[in-house]
Amino acid sequence: MTQVSLSTDLRSATVAPRLDLYIDGRWVPPEGGVYRDIVDPATENVLTQAADASVADAQRAIAAARRAFDEGPWRETGARERSRLLNRVADAIDADAEHLATLESLNTGKTLVESRWDMDGIAATFRYFAGLVATESGLINEAPSHVISRTLREPVGVCGLITPWNYPLLQAAWKIAPALGAGNTVIVKPSNLTPLTTHRLTELLIDVGLPAGVFNLVTGAGEAGAELSRNLDVDLVSFTGGAVAGAAVMQAAVGNFKKIALELGGKNPNIIFDDADFDAAVDYALNAAFFHAGQVCSAGSRLMLQDGIHDRFVEALVERVKRIRLGNGFAEGTQMGPVQSAFQRQKILNLIHAGVHEGAVLRCGGKVPAGEAFERGFWLEPTVLTHVHDDMKIATEEIFGPALTVERFATEDEAVRRANNTPFGLAGAVWTRDLDCANRVSRALRFGTVWANDYHPYFPEAPWGGYKASGIGRELGRGGLDEYTELKHSYINLAPSPMRWFGADVQ
Repeated sequence: MTQVSLSTDLRSATVAPRLDLYIDGRWVPPEGGVYRDIVDPATENVLTQAADASVADAQRAIAAARRAFDEGPWRETGARERSRLLNRVADAIDADAEHLATLESLNTGKTLVESRWDMDGIAATFRYFAGLVATESGLINEAPSHVISRTLREPVGVCGLITPWNYPLLQAAWKIAPALGAGNTVIVKPSNLTPLTTHRLTELLIDVGLPAGVFNLVTGAGEAGAELSRNLDVDLVSFTGGAVAGAAVMQAAVGNFKKIALELGGKNPNIIFDDADFDAAVDYALNAAFFHAGQVCSAGSRLMLQDGIHDRFVEALVERVKRIRLGNGFAEGTQMGPVQSAFQRQKILNLIHAGVHEGAVLRCGGKVPAGEAFERGFWLEPTVLTHVHDDMKIATEEIFGPALTVERFATEDEAVRRANNTPFGLAGAVWTRDLDCANRVSRALRFGTVWANDYHPYFPEAPWGGYKASGIGRELGRGGLDEYTELKHSYINLAPSPMRWFGADVQ
């Protein structure tokens, strides 16, 4: 049964009128019969309706995943077969990439080019974990000749995976690939705003032959996610989203001390020294702040400029920002689309207004663009604020939108101290031709990822996650697979013999 379909005209694409839940190998309606509108943020047109899962729906999905893990054939499926399955998923994503990218842009508002890049990364993620899983065999420990002592990685069990609205399928892949590869069963709950590509991925997983109950999909608002966090039959919950919601997940998970993995965003400094490659640094400062309208957890929305280049850099930056082409993500030449929702836009505007009230200077943007093309949709001009100090609200709170703040600094020590003066610790960057300085600053910054003379690249092989309020645990890399396993010591004595220590006659 095809849940998601597109018309041939991408700019007026439509999807199936209703999207159901996928539980225990079947598409099923929500228990309460409630569906939510899914809206195109560029037009405010309703694309489809998606099932709004209740607590009872989440419980049905959890029960199916529990049975599939405890009793189903998945527990007997070896690492090589799981690896082959992940590779088949990657092949299916490659074959369906244009369809998936179209759905992603419809649902998120990002440009089609950016969504195509995402699909490449998603397929690469499944292939990376396929290769990693295929090499899993445990470790043999040193022991006497009559003992087999092994260190094993075993699946955690039932995993609840809660994904965000900004990178719906990419963030889902970062969780689904290692979770399934490690031998777990899963319940995925995408954001209630952006379920389209996760629905389509579900169809692809069905096509490659995943057994019933191993993968389950529940959509809707917070009720289903809350149940995944607190239900005692869920062994692990992985959440990507805001800090407040992450804290609620963490508190709910204590009922059975389930494993948790949290990726909670950041306030990410992009530090540029006087000796940096000026043109490259300006260009990447825009990339850091305005990809996907700044709705990126690692966005470099906090630009820190050394005194010697500050004024020249700001002028070059503002001139470029004013020329960013806003528009529908499917339109030729569009460089930035809308933000995700009216709520998100107002939140960003409130932070911009707070910054100006505290003394920041608005150099460009900061308002809804004028013109017929922007009468519908959640549009916001790319924004630059200067004269920002690190005690301002806009310098300390995550903006999650197309607003870039500019601070100035004098010395390396000052830059490091102020960059670290944040409750977050996800990502940051340093720009300098002095490789010794780049190394010193990279080591001194308390962030999970630090780039030097670049911004935003990630690789499936490299860990992703943050310090402090940016979360717990890591995605991607070897650590991203380990998150979904339990570590076991297996000890087998092949020739047991009495020790005669207690209660035996002393010879």
